[in-house]
Amino acid sequence: MSVLRQCWHGNSSRCVVPPLAAQLLHLGQLNPWPSQRRRCTVVAEGAKSKEAQLQWVSPENRKDVALILDQAERAAVRWEVTYTHFYSPPVVADALAVLEQMSDVTAVAWGGYPQAERCRIAMGREDVMMSAKEDPSQLPDAVAALDCRGNFMFDAATHRDFLGAILGTGVVREKVGDILIQGEGGAQILVDPELVEHFEASLTKVRSVPVETRAVLLSQLRVAAPRREEISSIEASMRLDAVASAGFRMSRGKMGDLIKGGDVRVNWKPAAKASVEVKAGDVISCAGKGRLEVVAVTTTKKEKFAVSMVRYV
Repeated sequence: MSVLRQCWHGNSSRCVVPPLAAQLLHLGQLNPWPSQRRRCTVVAEGAKSKEAQLQWVSPENRKDVALILDQAERAAVRWEVTYTHFYSPPVVADALAVLEQMSDVTAVAWGGYPQAERCRIAMGREDVMMSAKEDPSQLPDAVAALDCRGNFMFDAATHRDFLGAILGTGVVREKVGDILIQGEGGAQILVDPELVEHFEASLTKVRSVPVETRAVLLSQLRVAAPRREEISSIEASMRLDAVASAGFRMSRGKMGDLIKGGDVRVNWKPAAKASVEVKAGDVISCAGKGRLEVVAVTTTKKEKFAVSMVRYV
């Protein structure tokens, strides 16, 4: 099987996962691939059952990946292109690793722009996926973009505000991709094309601010180029609030409030407590603040922790 990703510079390459999921794999947060020896054993034994295919998948992702496998099998039988829901990087990585074992299916992950976090997976036989290999943006009916405009000059809306308004229209999270906050002007939202008319009619208010929602071309997305900053810090512990406050350059108390408010995620999962410990390889994201990677941790002579991080904003 051929699995493609759209890389940062916009060219297709023969990769397994899109950038953010690839990043987790590189850092060791995901390891859906078996060793070469184990994979050869599976192939030699002809283990083609779904159970065998899913045994390498992270337990929390198996339900989603099983559904994606079912879709892939139908796409192969019907000689058509099928799209999944929008999924987070860990699910996309696990799904593409499993789909790689299917010789009759080609899969492409696409979220509307090259560095998208939440992606849909387009699946089909090689012959019907030819154009997607070269340019995923040419996939018909894969991802649509909405421009949600309002006056937030005196009361800026957050990612959570827009997501709450979106879900308040009766749509489930899996139908929505990334939400790109556009400052005081509103936000741009990636969605399932089938819901464009629904949002144009129903998404009319975010909090108490009236908004106008209309479809725009993907080429009209205003995506800021990612900025990378290397950060080093000495911490007494590896508590989430300590490490994240250093990485995002804010007080520990304020970071604790963001964690309690559900604005902080570790490896794309909601952080349960400020006291949870993080480790090298973890990815910490904070709504409106970007993403933080814990690259390395060493112990100092004074038994403290020297933490090396990279922040993307």
